[in-house]
Amino acid sequence: VQLQAFGGGLVQAGGSLRLSCAASGRTFSSYVMGWFRQAPGKEREFVAYINWNGGSTYYADSVKGRFTISRDNGKKTVYLQMNGLKPEDTAVYYCAASRVLITAIYGYDFWGQGTQVTVSS
Repeated sequence: VQLQAFGGGLVQAGGSLRLSCAASGRTFSSYVMGWFRQAPGKEREFVAYINWNGGSTYYADSVKGRFTISRDNGKKTVYLQMNGLKPEDTAVYYCAASRVLITAIYGYDFWGQGTQVTVSS
């Protein structure tokens, strides 16, 4: 499956953005979809995942209560709604696809190209 993330941009602290990740291929609904992020000089870190039918989600503690992951299998798209953004949320955000429910980077087989999110204070 090929993934393309978009929707990033520059936003003030406290603002909102919605990221989208569009997938190609016929098997989108068979994948767990995750979002990760990588800030300058830091390692890539897990943000959230959603299971195959959207019935189960999991978030990193740092974004819990502020970010919401969702998916539309008919549109082959996964979303990340980000509210209450903080400067520390500044990073390149990546979507990824996995066969299993996992937060570890090594568990994801396919990756999008990333979209930059910058939060100004």
